[in-house]
Amino acid sequence: MADIRRRAAVLGSPIAHSLSPVLHRAAYAELGLGDWSYDRFEVDEAALPGFVEGLDASWAGLSLTMPLKRAVIPLLDEISPTAASVEAVNTVVFTEDGRRVGDNTDIPGMIAALRERGVEKVESAAILGAGATASSALAALAVICAGPVTAYVRSKERGDEMRGWGQRLGVDVRVADWADGAQALEAPLAIATTPAGTTDALATGVPERPGILFDVLYEPWPTPLAAAWSARGGAVVGGLDLLVHQALLQVEQMTGRSPAPLAAMRRAGEAALAGR
Repeated sequence: MADIRRRAAVLGSPIAHSLSPVLHRAAYAELGLGDWSYDRFEVDEAALPGFVEGLDASWAGLSLTMPLKRAVIPLLDEISPTAASVEAVNTVVFTEDGRRVGDNTDIPGMIAALRERGVEKVESAAILGAGATASSALAALAVICAGPVTAYVRSKERGDEMRGWGQRLGVDVRVADWADGAQALEAPLAIATTPAGTTDALATGVPERPGILFDVLYEPWPTPLAAAWSARGGAVVGGLDLLVHQALLQVEQMTGRSPAPLAAMRRAGEAALAGR
């Protein structure tokens, strides 16, 4: 396989603003992988099966973003226990014997991003939101949180979903109304998993001595909540931290080279965001 030009890409819809090509290409450059390329393709759920079937032996792997993380599962030969735990695959590796293996690097990426800031264990936590990222956050908290997790949600249905994920992952999930979201900021670790603008109103409610905020957004950055948190002296883990750590794991899986160059990938991501 060494004489074949290797390819990888990120798929999703919309995909134009994905930072994945910047991060992966920076890793290839640092690792001296001049014969590797990484691109982005606009692919929705309907087009995914045809796209995957059309790939040749030069392909090493795929990164998947919304709305493909669940849609890809029926197309795979195997998925990791981590991916199975949240029914979401963000990484596909093509083995030398042609098998398609799915994994989820968002969950270990979250754990690694927190550990990089010195967060190994917390006694309790809060999650703002109840979407796909929230289920990954719950899976990460299953590893690092010793006590209950309170999920702040907008509907009973979402609350039931989060309780269901908690039961599946072994996490004691308590459900609270989104209107009481300011209470989440009192937790030792608060994880904001919602779209841009959703938590802006909470920025005025940051406590005098905040714990740790993990805000999964990276653009625009800092969010009003993250800025207010930092101004109070609280520790902030951002979406770029998550993006870099999950991409680092993807690079290692796809290329077989380890460790991937964390610092170079982060510098590339920061430069790309600064240029937008």
